[in-house]
Amino acid sequence: MGNIILMTVNFCMVIIGISLLLLLYRALRGPTEADKAVALDAIGTSIIAFCGLLAIKLSSTALNDVILLVGILSFIGTVATAKFIEKGKIIDK
Repeated sequence: MGNIILMTVNFCMVIIGISLLLLLYRALRGPTEADKAVALDAIGTSIIAFCGLLAIKLSSTALNDVILLVGILSFIGTVATAKFIEKGKIIDK
């Protein structure tokens, strides 16, 4: 793999790492519940991007399952959080 590609992947991984730290702060200290929900959804997306970049760096497809799993769990968590914010409970009887 080319040297410029590895440098770009490393740079992007650093930027995503910094954004993960900032999103974690927003998820813990967000002023409203909606801000926390958006931060958690963005954390899931950032983790997917980080795993994708790591798969490119390692020239491997082994992380594809991890990317899919994180995407599914992030979606379910976003739906559950949105339902909780709207109705106050997640499971209706």
